[in-house]
Amino acid sequence: MNSFYDLSPAQQCGRLQQLAEKALRHWHLDVRNIQLIKYRENAVFEVIATDGVKYALRMHRPGYHSDGALRSELQWMEALIKADILVPEVIPTVTGELLVTEQLESIPEPRQIDLFAWIEGEQLGSVEEGLGDNAEQVTSIYLAIGATAARLHNQSSQWQLPEGFKRHAWDSDGLVGEQPFWGRFWELELLTAEQQALLIGAREKVQAKLQQLDKSAQNYSLIHADFVPENLMTEGDRVRLLDFDDAGFGWHMFELATALYFIIEENCYEVAKEALISGYRQHRELSEEDLALLELFLTARGFTYLGWIRSRQETETAQELAPELIRMACQQATRFLSQS
Repeated sequence: MNSFYDLSPAQQCGRLQQLAEKALRHWHLDVRNIQLIKYRENAVFEVIATDGVKYALRMHRPGYHSDGALRSELQWMEALIKADILVPEVIPTVTGELLVTEQLESIPEPRQIDLFAWIEGEQLGSVEEGLGDNAEQVTSIYLAIGATAARLHNQSSQWQLPEGFKRHAWDSDGLVGEQPFWGRFWELELLTAEQQALLIGAREKVQAKLQQLDKSAQNYSLIHADFVPENLMTEGDRVRLLDFDDAGFGWHMFELATALYFIIEENCYEVAKEALISGYRQHRELSEEDLALLELFLTARGFTYLGWIRSRQETETAQELAPELIRMACQQATRFLSQS
């Protein structure tokens, strides 16, 4: 038998689909069709039952989250729904479990698997396609992002965490400590000596500033941590937030920096930023003192993407994105240091 990781992506997907079919027995679903729709970090399958009802089955990459962390993510999503924030509905198994683990001999590790109700609609936007010059459309997108982020922070800053709740933290240690959550970005082998020196200097400055920041519920709580247009689906005037894989504890301004990071060089950046702020302020306070931290958190966000590359250098996606992510992170670090 070929090693799973020596197979082509298509061959890997074939085996993962077999595992998905096996896992569906936990939901007692009679399945008409199952089809892969995404395979990057996680594998996501569209499942169509014989009665025509559609679901999304998510198969997690091994070793990223513990079972406890994933159950906590799903608990938060259920709580957000109760707070009238539109996120995918988690479908428990017939025994009431939110998460199952399954394994095949042809796949080296057990895989954690969960199931969601299918989400209809269209992506709010796409970073790859750019924002374009339609200011009205950009304003609409980022008003929605800001408003959704504020409502989410309202819920998370007041929510009583369930017993045993576990998620990682995008705090000073998680972003720029000795062992950041996504890895020691300043040791990325693809960096030049000059780039590495720049990032080390910027990291020290960011770390010093983050360690001084307050972590009160007003500015720090559970965050989604991946607020980009691709993760917002629209259906009429309804906006639904997807993909909580990176969700953890963090500063609210890190959330907003994430929403803006990949559009910094777009012509409509200032329009988008103002709309994001305006949308947020419709539902939650955001002070000028908070906004003064934006460059700090944009820099920290750039660091995380370099850590992401370093921990996934064997993947085609990381190899393709590496040059641009390094350029952007170094450019943002230079801008931050010049303003500090």
